[in-house]
Amino acid sequence: MERYYQEEIECASLEKIKEIQSEKLVKQVKHVWEDVPYYRKKMEAKGVTPDDIKSVDDLHKLPFLSKADLRDAYPYGLLGTPLKDCVRMHSTSGTTGKRVVAFYSQHDIDLWEDCCARAIVAAGGTDEDVIQVAYGYGLFTGGMGLHGGAHKVGCLTIPASSGSTDRQIMFINDLSATILCCTPSYAAYLSERMKEMGYGPDDIPLKSAILGAEAWTEEMRKSIEKTMGIKAYDIYGLTELSGPGVAFECSAQTGMHINEDHFIPEIIDPDTEEVLPEGSVGELVFTAVDKEAFPMLRYRTRDICKLWREKCPCGRTHIKMAKPMGRSDDMLIIRGVNVFPSQIETVLLNNGYAANYLIVVDRVNNTDTFEVQVEMTPEMFTDSIAEIEAKQKTLVEGLKSMLGIKAKVTLLAPKSIARSEGKAVRVIDNRKLH
Repeated sequence: MERYYQEEIECASLEKIKEIQSEKLVKQVKHVWEDVPYYRKKMEAKGVTPDDIKSVDDLHKLPFLSKADLRDAYPYGLLGTPLKDCVRMHSTSGTTGKRVVAFYSQHDIDLWEDCCARAIVAAGGTDEDVIQVAYGYGLFTGGMGLHGGAHKVGCLTIPASSGSTDRQIMFINDLSATILCCTPSYAAYLSERMKEMGYGPDDIPLKSAILGAEAWTEEMRKSIEKTMGIKAYDIYGLTELSGPGVAFECSAQTGMHINEDHFIPEIIDPDTEEVLPEGSVGELVFTAVDKEAFPMLRYRTRDICKLWREKCPCGRTHIKMAKPMGRSDDMLIIRGVNVFPSQIETVLLNNGYAANYLIVVDRVNNTDTFEVQVEMTPEMFTDSIAEIEAKQKTLVEGLKSMLGIKAKVTLLAPKSIARSEGKAVRVIDNRKLH
């Protein structure tokens, strides 16, 4: 028997969904025009006024927002409410040290938590469940989003945060946790550790897991499900649009339902920016129609995927999105963290290295490995192992400070990384993510 958190909305007719979207969009465009001068200038440059937006069918007339806009407007340039009405902020790692910061009014947090509550109920959650949230808490949106959603559903919530694996396993067992929320790679690591400790699927109290923040394969899902004896559900989101809960999987596990009453999706051609018909593969664009403090209109996610609408056995009517199949920019997601080659380049240049480097990413035992191979300049080249190790340590610390995660650094002799005739190959990603 399928359960819903807000059945009336989650199972609404297409006409009703469009009606909700149109009403909210018209209101949001007025709000942004009046309260966000940065976006108003973009509208004026495109010759669009709020009067041109009468329904969701006019969405394509509005200008796009991109990560570059978020950097240009940092920190308060896209704020839609007075600062005194904001109660929280979250942040992602930025491309060159400038982070994306997102602001929330209490109303924004309530709506975000509703979206996460829908995902929890779709994964079988009720007020009788014990949810262990092992996403990171703090600036990262994962922990707080699922935490708030779990409260809305009425679950006993364990704010475990990430790390401390043996303690996580102790709480799962001692408190009989039934739902786990974390990244897929951490779930895989937990499942391996449990296996090492002698726990079989029947010994683990968990029944399901809500896993997101990084790409993962169906093979990885099956392996986690088998080892833990659970059902693993995908969840999607990004800080710019609140966080996790923009879209989530239902019991059918055939794509994620987008919370269309809050987020209007479009698929565009990343080069021409034209809107593509449903079912086409292209770049995912979102409009958040009721975010007050940080309204995002036509935000280019850079995620490549497709959308389709079908009658779903779960009864939900909201459009589905596929797992993102890649990106239209050079961002990597490593252990749930956004990493741009430009960030690595910044650290290298600041430390006196030339921009001759190679990023090698792989997945070993379901955990991402991350190595940066860097050429030394002829001036700094030395055969003293102690000096090389000291230089490597400085770069490891610089990269950790910039990215928030640790990379292995290997220093190489000058000219040992192959030069390319065309666009330099900076990234070797050996993970099989499709």
